[in-house]
Amino acid sequence: MPAPPPGRPRTVGGGRAPSGGVAGSLPGDPPHPLHERLVTFGAALRDHGISAGTSDIIDAGTAAVALGLEDRERLRAAFACALLRRSGERRPFDELFDVYFPAAVGARSGVNDSPRTLSEVSEIRSRAEELRQLLAAALAAGDRAALDRIAAQVVAELGRLANDSTLGGYSAAQALDALAPQLAIAVAESLARQAGFSRDELRAEVAAFRRRVETETRRRNAEIRGAERIARYAVRSPVEQTSFVLAGPDELAELRRAIGPLTRKLATRLAARRRSGRGAPIDMRRTLRRAMGSGGVPMRPAFQRRSTSRVDLVLLCDMSSSVAGFSRFTILLMQALAAQFRRVRVFGFVNVVEELTEIIAVAPPGSDLTANFSDTRRMTKWHNNSDYGTALSDFTEHYLDAVGHRSVVLVLGDARTNNTDPGLTALHAIQERAKSVIWLNPEPARQWDSGDSVAHLYAEVVDMHECRNLAQLRHFVTRLLPI
Repeated sequence: MPAPPPGRPRTVGGGRAPSGGVAGSLPGDPPHPLHERLVTFGAALRDHGISAGTSDIIDAGTAAVALGLEDRERLRAAFACALLRRSGERRPFDELFDVYFPAAVGARSGVNDSPRTLSEVSEIRSRAEELRQLLAAALAAGDRAALDRIAAQVVAELGRLANDSTLGGYSAAQALDALAPQLAIAVAESLARQAGFSRDELRAEVAAFRRRVETETRRRNAEIRGAERIARYAVRSPVEQTSFVLAGPDELAELRRAIGPLTRKLATRLAARRRSGRGAPIDMRRTLRRAMGSGGVPMRPAFQRRSTSRVDLVLLCDMSSSVAGFSRFTILLMQALAAQFRRVRVFGFVNVVEELTEIIAVAPPGSDLTANFSDTRRMTKWHNNSDYGTALSDFTEHYLDAVGHRSVVLVLGDARTNNTDPGLTALHAIQERAKSVIWLNPEPARQWDSGDSVAHLYAEVVDMHECRNLAQLRHFVTRLLPI
């Protein structure tokens, strides 16, 4: 076989690389380091919920051979085009790319990486002030190369962990706490006033500098502890895979920002599903009539026509601290989808039920409801722990008229009763009146029967679904929610 033209990937037959390899390899060739790194990179992406398949990895390898490795940002963009499908996957992709395809190996050029550790408080403060002055000058000049060098210096000097058990690792939080980069904004503002920089622009640059420090820290730790370990424990998953229960303030804010685009997609899908009749019972008479054209084989099933009237939605939400974040986000999503239902009523409880419909009605879509629901005194009685049995009994006693034959009741909670009566009789009463009762549990299914959870008892009465993150909630709304 003649040698391929310079600069072009070697492939068999002039087409795509053979199965099991990346473009540029032939059967029998020794594995190329880039190929091995791409395979492990793809595995890390899949571990974080990004579906990067074999053909995607081959496309990424083909792009790397075609574009070369000289321009790292160009390579990053090419890999993103080959491997990503959703915008929400970009953040974990970038963090994993920086781990598996680092900008440097070891200490950066021009960065003092001496093994000394600043121990005295006065030494740390003095060095942090020097680095802060350099940061202010770089921010004022808009010098990105200088910002990269300063971030590396901050990690090397202020982020080094002193404990021997850390294997010489680095901490971005320690480095940023010592540096306090927000203090550089005032100095940078005075230096950059003539250049026309605003304070908001400088804040954005400081936020970007924090990300530089975090990226540099992951790179240095990956060299010490291994890329796979850092990819597993130091890279956040996409927003769609973020656990509602474990999400922090930043993740919850990111989830709230996702409500608008998600709502538009879900509304379109729900409307299309209602028009198509999918999910309705099969109409046997019409199905058999259609089958006459195919020799009696029912190739195209016909479904019973849905009622044009929309269902009522009733939300019964556990507002205790353990699952409040999940309940608030689900309430916001259903509020944004209110046009798909005839009526929406929302009830919250810890161990006593309170109607929240009016509070939700006046809140703008996608707003933060934390302040609205922080006071749960009217949802508690005797104690501040979840008591599902008492709450279900209270709902049937005072609010059962909210449930009718057109009502879909969604119960949001982890089904942990704190060893109290589960109140199955009250749940039966709700189930008998409603069109459908569905329980959404934010805990993994493997934990449903652990500790004080009685999820298995509730699941015998109503349908219970695991709903830990945005991806599972979206699947439930589009595929399983009765409409």
